[in-house]
Amino acid sequence: MRSIQAASLCAAGAGIIGLAAVAAWGAHAAPYPPPAAGRLPRPSPQPRPVPLADLSHRTLTHPVSLYGAARPAIVSRAGWGADESLLHEAPRYGHAVRVVFLHHTDNGNGYDCARVPEIIRGIYTGHVKDQKWDDVGYNFFVDKCGTIYEGRAGGVTRPVVGAQSVGFNIDTVGIAAIGSYDAAGSVPHVMTEAIAKLSAWKLGLAGIDPRSTQKLRSSNNKSRFRKGTHEDFNAISGHRDAFFTDCPGEELYAQLPAIRAEAARLQGRH
Repeated sequence: MRSIQAASLCAAGAGIIGLAAVAAWGAHAAPYPPPAAGRLPRPSPQPRPVPLADLSHRTLTHPVSLYGAARPAIVSRAGWGADESLLHEAPRYGHAVRVVFLHHTDNGNGYDCARVPEIIRGIYTGHVKDQKWDDVGYNFFVDKCGTIYEGRAGGVTRPVVGAQSVGFNIDTVGIAAIGSYDAAGSVPHVMTEAIAKLSAWKLGLAGIDPRSTQKLRSSNNKSRFRKGTHEDFNAISGHRDAFFTDCPGEELYAQLPAIRAEAARLQGRH
């Protein structure tokens, strides 16, 4: 299963628009100081992990958390025109989503939101045909107009193992903000609102407070942390927290405290 190999999915700068031109895939990274002792340099694609049991129904049959949030509107894979014949393997599942990793696709912000399905199809094709993964790496996409799209197949309510944060794909979800979000003022409010709604809902399925920290075990030496170590992450984190990259962009990363607070409010927390 090659797709769970995901290294950095924040794409290298790609122009828009057009099916070929918008295949926003690949590695996106900014220069970093040499890794500290105990950490490894920026990786090549990750080796395949041990297959996971499908434990997703265990989450779905638990009592609903007092702090759940409403499910937001989500455009399905059929809605953006996913070619399901490209899929190579069945989805894998973890126990429950405990951490959200936020990404950006880094393909510019001048796109027309009406053409986002075309952009996503380009990313999907790039991940499958060029990267040789079995599906698109991200679990969800959010565009600058605040529309949420289903990404990786397997069911939006379930803890699908993505290919979006090397070493930490299990029990996490990857949300990709379509565009480039380094510059001040580049992040639309409707986008952060949509990210907060999606995060509140997904974390709420397991009763996770968006303002909490969660401990994850690294499954691979090629993340920021050695395989087998347990690391604390904010329940809503940036890709850079787990991997050697500047993703999800300086300005979007700066919005994370506000996104966490809004997601907690949507769950009814005080």
